[in-house]
Amino acid sequence: MTHVQPLRRKVTAMWIAALLALACSGAALAGTASTSHVATASGLAGKWTGHYGGAVSGHFTIHWRKTGSMLHGTITLSRPQGKYGISGSVTNGKIKFGAVSVGAEYKGKVRGTSMSGTWTSPQGGGSWSATKAS
Repeated sequence: MTHVQPLRRKVTAMWIAALLALACSGAALAGTASTSHVATASGLAGKWTGHYGGAVSGHFTIHWRKTGSMLHGTITLSRPQGKYGISGSVTNGKIKFGAVSVGAEYKGKVRGTSMSGTWTSPQGGGSWSATKAS
């Protein structure tokens, strides 16, 4: 009978350890599921279309590609009309990018297939939003 007690403690300890491991893996999966809508740099690759308003208003198309943790691509603006090189980054759902040749800087948030925020330039600033087209 003296050997039963230590064995029962070991079995109980193993069950507790198994339950804790299961609970921790469930919490990790739940955390993954809740952040799956937050965009990563790789999820931004492709074509985005949107509009901007404020000091200057119009529409734009962005083509992103990812290199390491950085974003690179082009933005085609309706005003000032043209196609410009852009670069930026996304961290924890926050995006920052700029079109250096026109002096515009964009900041905002990305969630799934949409992003929005504010922009600034020598001509002023305003707001912008976009959705992923492909």
